[in-house]
Amino acid sequence: MDRHGLRSALVAAGVPDGYYRVEGVHEPVPTPPDFLFVRQAPDGTWETGAYERGVYDAFARHPDEETACRHLLHLLV
Repeated sequence: MDRHGLRSALVAAGVPDGYYRVEGVHEPVPTPPDFLFVRQAPDGTWETGAYERGVYDAFARHPDEETACRHLLHLLV
C-alpha cells in the first residue's frame, strides 16, 4: 500500500479528513489542532506519529512507505 492507497482506504472506512495527514496526498487546510500523520523523514525512512499543539511527534519509524502506511491505517481504523 502506498500513500494514495492509504488515502483511499481511509476514505472508504469513513475516517474524517481532519484526523490524519498523508504527506503529499492529503494535507487538510486549515491545519487541524491535532491529527495522526505519515511522512518521509530527511534520511529516507518513513515516520508515523501525532501532531499536537503545533509539534510533530514521530513515534514510529519504518523502512519503507508501505509499512508506514499500513501502520497509520491500523491506528485509524
